[in-house]
Amino acid sequence: MSSNASTLSTECAASSLVITNEVVSSLYFLLFPAAFLLNGVAVWVSFHLRSTSTFIVYLKNLVAADLLMTLTLPPIAVSLLPGATITLRALACRYTEVIFYSCLYTSIALMGLISLDRFFKIVRPFGKVLGQNVVFSIVMSSLVWVVMFGGTAIPTMVLTDQDPHSDNLTADFCMSLKSPAGISLHKYVVVFMEILFWFVSVLIGFCYICITAKVLKSFRNSGSNNTEGQKKTKLRVFLILLVFCVCFVPLHLVRISVSHIKIFDNAGCSQTWVVAVSKVARWVSATNACLDPLLYIYLCREYRDKLVGMMKAKGICAGLYSDQNEEM
Repeated sequence: MSSNASTLSTECAASSLVITNEVVSSLYFLLFPAAFLLNGVAVWVSFHLRSTSTFIVYLKNLVAADLLMTLTLPPIAVSLLPGATITLRALACRYTEVIFYSCLYTSIALMGLISLDRFFKIVRPFGKVLGQNVVFSIVMSSLVWVVMFGGTAIPTMVLTDQDPHSDNLTADFCMSLKSPAGISLHKYVVVFMEILFWFVSVLIGFCYICITAKVLKSFRNSGSNNTEGQKKTKLRVFLILLVFCVCFVPLHLVRISVSHIKIFDNAGCSQTWVVAVSKVARWVSATNACLDPLLYIYLCREYRDKLVGMMKAKGICAGLYSDQNEEM
């Protein structure tokens, strides 16, 4: 009886996983062209921007992280197809998905640094501008890359060294490729990334709320009746927080549950929905690669002006406008 129940549970989980993988794979294929085009343009513009400010340094690193993450989307999509070979799925577990997550958290960390950079430049809580040195921003950006790839990605790749087996194609396939040390590392990496995300979330919320209050106070102190400018300030902050929350919060609300299931081998029919939701949430987080380039245009005057200038030089009509006070 228990054997039959276990078999039915496994078949249920496998069947549900196949359907989820097909749907999510299609979503990745649909997302890739738009993400590649937008990030290709962002890289093109970034190459023509001089790194004369901390904001531009962080922006360039964010563009690089988003582009690298975008390039992982097709391999991930292919590995989710029903006809994908065991070798292809193993490569996705060992390398592609690891790079995807490292780029994702590199982007999150850089967004936190950008919010802190804007906070110190606009609010100036200590009466002077802190961290507004280009060398400092280069060091901080480099540190983020070193921690994310040197501290998590490379060790994870090295410790995902077990041979794949065709009889294990369920949700715990990637975990089955990890050595005991790799499973232990996975636990710590998940906890570290989760803490990093929620810390950056609080930081971004705090910084942009303070920035909004400072800008609105400046409007009031100057006696300005520029209600349009106040609305734009509120809208910019709202968009930043909205994009961050929509893209990243769903993934982190379900990731701990998924990791618990994988680590303690609890996967079954009753838990399959958690894994399915996590796959969809990961795709939602990947949409950030499309949204970031659009935010660059709306929020960064220097980026927008350079894009407009380059488009006009190519004979492309551009209707984007510039506002001296828009960078945030």
